[in-house]
This record gives sequence, structure tokens and C-alpha cells, in this order.
Amino acid sequence: MNKTETMEAFDYTLPYKTYIDPQTFAEEKEKIFLNSWVLSGHTSQVEKVGDFFTFEIAGQPLMISRDKNNELNAFYNICPHRGTKVERNEQGNKKIFMCSYHGWTFKLDGKLNKAPNFNTNDLGNHSCMTPVQLEVYKSMIFVNLNPEAKPMTEIREELVKDLEKYTFLDSLKKIRVTERVIEANWKAVIDNYLECDHCKLAHPEFSKTFDMKNYHIDLHDGYTCQYSKLTNETSEEHAKFYWVWPNLMISIYPGKDGNMTTSQILPLSPNRSLAIYSYYFQKDEMTEEQKELIRFVDQVREEDFELVELLQTGFDTQAFKQGIYSPQEYALKYFHQRYEEEMDNNDLSAGR
Repeated sequence: MNKTETMEAFDYTLPYKTYIDPQTFAEEKEKIFLNSWVLSGHTSQVEKVGDFFTFEIAGQPLMISRDKNNELNAFYNICPHRGTKVERNEQGNKKIFMCSYHGWTFKLDGKLNKAPNFNTNDLGNHSCMTPVQLEVYKSMIFVNLNPEAKPMTEIREELVKDLEKYTFLDSLKKIRVTERVIEANWKAVIDNYLECDHCKLAHPEFSKTFDMKNYHIDLHDGYTCQYSKLTNETSEEHAKFYWVWPNLMISIYPGKDGNMTTSQILPLSPNRSLAIYSYYFQKDEMTEEQKELIRFVDQVREEDFELVELLQTGFDTQAFKQGIYSPQEYALKYFHQRYEEEMDNNDLSAGR
């Protein structure tokens, strides 16, 4: 086989330009993050009437609240009067929300309560903070900024069916949250998660804990699932590590004290991402075993941070235009194919 034939046999990754280009980044926010179901929080954060929390997706300020009818609501954290951000706190409990600019007030469901200097509250589309689609599954709160998006449980029917076996998920509470800015493109973080060729080198403790000779990554409709037996495991219930399009990782640990961790990778700029790591247990007070699990998971993540930040420095060079897939990087290739489909198919006006 000559050199040309060899090169044609390779499968190439996404161009490195997509990891550093501002225009591509802007299109990703519009075409992917404003059109996808994204994890925003957990029902344990809004248990009581008046509870709320704020967050951002691709630069869009949002709020989740529980109203007087005990219903959850999602809406943009933006006053319809002049566009000011209404709630400045990350979380809390209030009877009413007030914009600090001109004193407009809003009920817990985002609807206008009072607009000073107006004789009526019937202000058409300006009579409430703009609502956002919301769905709750297994106590996880998802939102979609495209008002015409199909229901999440319909789009992710296979995943929903897969997670039904974990009956303990609805009993979990968010106990701990860690945030970290990663100096890397959001896709680089996902890429790293979707292959374990690097595990033996970068994660020695992880590689000793799991049977790496029988490590599986299964592909499904809109998600992947990784699993392997523990080297000292006797139980048939294995930990499973899910990636869900576009930016969510869910690790589920079954057993007597079943628990879960989630990882949200939110884009900040072409070369910076916000990682939000949340830990969910059935009780407020963690056991020593659960504390050890957190230590173990945090260590693996820190090892990955170093890798993806080192990787990001290589994207903005003239050495190579793109990489190639190894035979074991099929999940990475699956992610890239889905990415290209979404970038090609979604109209920039969608969700507006």
C-alpha cells in the first residue's frame, strides 16, 4: 500500500479550527445550545414554594422557580421593560421578583405583578418574563430555549427507557456542587470523555479500579454508555457512565446506597468552558464511602483538566489541520458526526 492509499484509509476528526474559531463558536451557541435539551438543575434545589435558582446557557440568563401552585417554571432572567437582568442572586426564596432598574415586579411564575408608570398590566408580550420549555425527568430539570422543540422524553426515548431501571434516582438530593473554568473548548472536554485510550497513562488509579481489558463504550440514539466491572467486584450491578448530547455526563452508581454525579460542560468562549460537577445522594450527610467516591472522581477529573488544557494549546498551531481516529475512538467519531449534522441542519433563526 502506498502513502496515498494509507492516508485515504484514515478517518479524520473535526478540523482543529472548530475548537478555536470565534465564528464557529457563535454558530454552536445558536445551532446547538439554543436548540437542545440541557440540564439546568435538580428538583432538590427548588423544593419549597418561592425557591429559585439562576444560571446561564450559552450566555442566556435563565431562572427556575417554584410558584404558589407548586409548579416549576423556567424563564429568561430578563425584565421585559428595558432588558435588565432581574434576579442577581444565584439561589434563594422570595415571594416576588423585582427588577432593580425601574421597580417592575414579577410573580413566581414570571408573570408581571406591577409595572410602575403604566396604567395597566396588560402589556402584551411584555407582561411576563419570557418563558422557556421545561421538563423534569428523574428529578433532573431540563430546559430547551427553542420554543418549538419536541418534548425531551420523546427525543430521548431510548435513554429514558434505559434509566428507568434506576428506581432510586427520584430519591436523590443535590448535596455538593463544584465549578471550574477549563481553559479548553467545550468539545475538547467531551472528546476526552468519549475515549479511554488515555486512561492507562493519565488515570492510574482509575485503571486499577476498573477492568480495562473489558471496558465497553456502547453507542445509542443521542447518547453513549461506558461500563466495566470493578477489578474486585462481586456484584452484578456495574457503575455506568453516560454522555448525553450535547454536553451532559451522568455517572450512576447503583447498589444499596445508589447515587449519581452529573457533569455539565457549558461553553464560555472558543477556548474556555465552565464545568459544573454535581453530586447526588439519598441523605444530606455523606458516608465515608461516599466521601471516598468524591475524592476518586475529583482526582480523575483533575487529571483530565490537565490533558484537555494541554490539548487546547495544540489546536491553534500550524502543525496539523485535524487529527485522525484510532479504531477505539468510535464514540468520539459518533459525537463529531452528530455535531456536524446539527451544525449543518439547524437554522440560525431557530429558537428565536
